[in-house]
Amino acid sequence: MNGGFWRSAGLIALRDLRVELRSGEALTVVFPFAVVASWIAPLATNASPLLLRDLAAPVYWLITLLFGMMIVLRQTALETRAQRRALALTGLDPAARFAGRAGASGLVLAAVAGTLIVPVIIFYDYRPPSGGALMAPVIILASAGLAMLGTLAGDVTIGLRARTSLAPLLMAPLAVPLLMGAAQSLESLVAGKSIITWVLVLVIADLGLAAAGVMSARALEEISL
Repeated sequence: MNGGFWRSAGLIALRDLRVELRSGEALTVVFPFAVVASWIAPLATNASPLLLRDLAAPVYWLITLLFGMMIVLRQTALETRAQRRALALTGLDPAARFAGRAGASGLVLAAVAGTLIVPVIIFYDYRPPSGGALMAPVIILASAGLAMLGTLAGDVTIGLRARTSLAPLLMAPLAVPLLMGAAQSLESLVAGKSIITWVLVLVIADLGLAAAGVMSARALEEISL
């Protein structure tokens, strides 16, 4: 891929990030809602502190998936059919458009997922394992995968009446390898084991999604115009 591809992808990502910064929906709506969701389990149950600590990681990844879908699918829905036609007329590589959109969504999702760790630690009295800093690349890889998956799901279902229902249905089961790799990485850290195997699972899943997105970009663009 030449410099023109990455320059185009960067411009698309910058555009989407500017739109997100202006609306502020991810930080002012989605993140507070995610914090409230993380608070529900301790509030609604009379669980012991030990049980709450055990629930912290599963609840965190479940909330990351649910609200990650909201962030990514919302960003793909912001682009209208007219805007897609205008971009196509400029000769923009559809694969660069996919890369840019997924990159912007991944950055927003990684920021929200990383910040969500704080309320989970507070509400669940969770004590991060030694070497917890190694979870940073895991969160980045998981966020990138969810962003690419959501961008693909949004493009596949564009123009359909039931898009808001179909896109999450497509995204949720396909996100299992990403969530498994991320969750097992944390479990391995808690057990004092290496996380290399699960990081490789995330890398392979991300590479597969990137290849699928790039190879299908032109066909999906032609269908959506």
